[in-house]
Amino acid sequence: MRRQIATASRLAVLGALAVLAALAVFGSMAFSSRAVAQQQAAAAMPVIPVAASGDAGDDGLVHSTIKDIMDSIVDPSADALWEAVGTVVDKEGIHESFPKTPEDWRDVRRAAVRIIEGSNLLMMPGREAAPPGTISDAPGVELEPDQIAALLKKNRAAFDGFAKALQALGAEALQASAAQNAPLLMDIGARMENVCESCHQTYWYPIEKHAAP
Repeated sequence: MRRQIATASRLAVLGALAVLAALAVFGSMAFSSRAVAQQQAAAAMPVIPVAASGDAGDDGLVHSTIKDIMDSIVDPSADALWEAVGTVVDKEGIHESFPKTPEDWRDVRRAAVRIIEGSNLLMMPGREAAPPGTISDAPGVELEPDQIAALLKKNRAAFDGFAKALQALGAEALQASAAQNAPLLMDIGARMENVCESCHQTYWYPIEKHAAP
């Protein structure tokens, strides 16, 4: 009777080991199938073309133009800072607007961070002025992209100087948001407008100051 029990126990153990081995093999096959499927999917993914040419340095490739960065990051973020504080005078008196809630100040902080990092992106080498085929939104008032590109090539240092000035103001706005200092934020907004306008007058308009390249 004892021999029968021992034999039955050994058979049960061997059966369990066989089941575990089969599960391990099946799991390995499933993992291998998933790996092959992932490799095939990766190989089928299209390569995204780079929008700009030139050397982007050791930090990575450049995929967007200066116009893209301005439209998507810098301009909306600057608007957010300018619109966060303000004064309106009408027949009913003076009305001041400023961030009031923690979420309002978080929005200011987010805009300041985007200004700081957007300025970094503007200074990356190898970034073109605008996507190929782009034309001026206001011909005769704004320069064409090829004219802007010529000015950038001629005086890139000045453009980077404007970007650094904008970045410094973004850092100040970050500090103002932490201190919840609305008057300081208004002062920063005024200085930021001067920096932006100076850059625009140098590289964007008026057209009569610049000859075609």
